[in-house]
Amino acid sequence: MAEDGASLRTRAVEAHRAGRREEALEAYTAYLTRAPGDAGFWSNLGALLRAEGQHDLAVAAQRRAYALAPDGPGIRNNLANILHDTGALEEALELRRALAAARPEEAEPAAMVGKTLRAMGRLEEGIAHLEEAARRFPDEPEMRLQLSLTQLAAGDYARGFANYRARWQTGELTARRIALPEWQGESLAGKRILVLPEQGFGDAVAFLRFLPVLQQYGPAEVVLSAERPVLRLLQGIEGADRIVEGVPEEGVDLWTNIMDLPALHFALTGEVPEPVALAIPEESRRRARALTQPFRERFRVGVVWTGSLTYRGNAFRSFSHTEFHPLLDVPGLQLISLYKGPRLAPFRADGTAAFIPDFGGSERDFADNAAMMKEMDLILTSDTATAHVAGSLGVPVWTLLHSDPFWLWRPEGEGTPWYPTMRLIRQAKPGDWGEVFARIRPELAALAARGR
Repeated sequence: MAEDGASLRTRAVEAHRAGRREEALEAYTAYLTRAPGDAGFWSNLGALLRAEGQHDLAVAAQRRAYALAPDGPGIRNNLANILHDTGALEEALELRRALAAARPEEAEPAAMVGKTLRAMGRLEEGIAHLEEAARRFPDEPEMRLQLSLTQLAAGDYARGFANYRARWQTGELTARRIALPEWQGESLAGKRILVLPEQGFGDAVAFLRFLPVLQQYGPAEVVLSAERPVLRLLQGIEGADRIVEGVPEEGVDLWTNIMDLPALHFALTGEVPEPVALAIPEESRRRARALTQPFRERFRVGVVWTGSLTYRGNAFRSFSHTEFHPLLDVPGLQLISLYKGPRLAPFRADGTAAFIPDFGGSERDFADNAAMMKEMDLILTSDTATAHVAGSLGVPVWTLLHSDPFWLWRPEGEGTPWYPTMRLIRQAKPGDWGEVFARIRPELAALAARGR
């Protein structure tokens, strides 16, 4: 017997809340076919589609909800969220300001206004707005986090990193569960401190440059925790007396997060430290030389098009491997894939790997990856760990950026003090990677023609 509307409604909500997205989508579809005037369910469907990365359909669903119930706060908020995601920032800002004005007693609408101002590059305005809102809501971590990210994007690293502690209070990150006391900035004399990575391999590599700041506290030993893919690459780095895999149960006295160290550094100086010096084992170098030998006479460009699929913003910072196709006929140019991950399957399936050799797929770890980078004339990558490793190695790297990039890259400019050999190439229009590749094609052709 066919389900009635009430049953479909209940099943859709229960499946959505339980994370059974396929079932929820089927139930939403069946219900909205019967009740197309239900604004709340269009908005729920839009939220589901957004989580699934179906951004165009999510916009369509939220616009339908908004047309039916333009005064619903939840509906306006959901529409603002997907508009922000997809780069319709003026419209998102208007909606978020209206929400903040209608609900002045709530912190989140005001925090989201600041987030959108940051995405628009209106950093001074965003900082002023968030500072005022933080005075009204001093105990709201989301407000403090948005203020931090905006200060960091503006290059105010001292205040930005001081406020960045709020990241652990917003629910975005899982709190540490360690049977040791967390270091609170006291003297480390006679103490062994464990430094923990967080968030991703790119962040781990980027912020290892701050390890030496711990020496001013006189530790007996600095122990760096690292995941297996980066273990070989980090051997002998400055500031770490010992590197261990995972979290040791003994042999340390205190712990801290790697991204809490920049606040200590920038409290003393505004200078960005040089990138960490990475180790490349000779075994990895031999492998890279052997694989690249057939392409010695060509201009070799190592490419990566996506990062971790579990990162919420990956769909916007990444692009399809097919964006490289218009570069395949550039004389003297040889693209080489340095990517390792689940997006290799479509890359291999459509024949692209015949034109762009897949050397990343067989790499054991980032040490192999780094060795391959040293055999390239240029690295061309999305904003992922590859960019940070290449920048730390000092090899030429072009990082292709989404229109609303990670705060480290600032809102504008081609250079960055974080990596002297890196060039930042930005989207002119949100989501338009085709224009970016059309812009760089003649530059790559000129480099290939010169041979280096």
